[in-house]
Amino acid sequence: MFKIFFLIFAALVACRGNPTPKEIEEPRNGNFNTYYGYNKNSPFQAIQISNMNPSELVAMSFVPSQPTVIIIHGHGGTAFTTLNPLIKDAYFSNKDDEEVNVIVVDWSVYASQNYNHAVNAVSSVGEHLAVFIRRVLVPFNQFSLSNLHLVGFNLGAHVAGFAGRQFPGQIGRITGLDPSGSQWGSNSGHLTRNDALYVEVIHTDGSGLNSNGFGNALGHVDFFVNGGSNQPGCFTSSCSHNRAFEVFAASLTHGNLFGNLCNTNLQLTLNTCRGATLEMGTNRLIKFGRGIYRANTGRSYPF
Repeated sequence: MFKIFFLIFAALVACRGNPTPKEIEEPRNGNFNTYYGYNKNSPFQAIQISNMNPSELVAMSFVPSQPTVIIIHGHGGTAFTTLNPLIKDAYFSNKDDEEVNVIVVDWSVYASQNYNHAVNAVSSVGEHLAVFIRRVLVPFNQFSLSNLHLVGFNLGAHVAGFAGRQFPGQIGRITGLDPSGSQWGSNSGHLTRNDALYVEVIHTDGSGLNSNGFGNALGHVDFFVNGGSNQPGCFTSSCSHNRAFEVFAASLTHGNLFGNLCNTNLQLTLNTCRGATLEMGTNRLIKFGRGIYRANTGRSYPF
């Protein structure tokens, strides 16, 4: 009798399907995301958007017809450290004086854990961000996904990829700032050019013994700054890695950071790229260049 009962129970479980560890963890991981909104009138006052309710954006004077930027930190970061204050402030003092809505994602509950745990949370964090976009931003009549720009550093670049692919062919732009390389090989779900209408990647620490970044091209356009590693003025991989968000911020405040199209990786390495020029960074949602570019910069901001 027990054997018959066991077989019936097993058949029911098989029909229902067991939840995988990923399916169990995703709601929990993503639900720890916190979102903060800023506008040009109060660039230093964070408005926490906590209840997945579009009405909360009223407090930050959200203008749905304007471009919206979502900034996503990486491993070890928070909404108030590393790239977030630098890039957020750069948007509100950019050279074009463009009006934008800025939202910062805080996923530090998992980003503060060891790297392996943070990697395991990335897909959930990205998918929860997609839920946020769908529930909080999309309901505004004048909001368009084509006007949305996701900017992610380190693991945050892959978070942006997971969020973007929930809206196939609709997100305007993703900028990956030296996307993490470790554990992001084939079939890992890393950022790709298919995750937005335009994907730009800025590489600054993609090679070397202790490199943090992804050394291969991932987007429609990939800028390899000073060859993609060993940044001038840096003596550690961490410094070179962080240079990605620093040069991006400089592109917003000062501009004039250009790369030349490279026909081969050898040209990239030898600094002999002489192809068409393309401006690196900025907030332009669509650029018409394609391929790999080498951008040479100085040692310090604004490079």
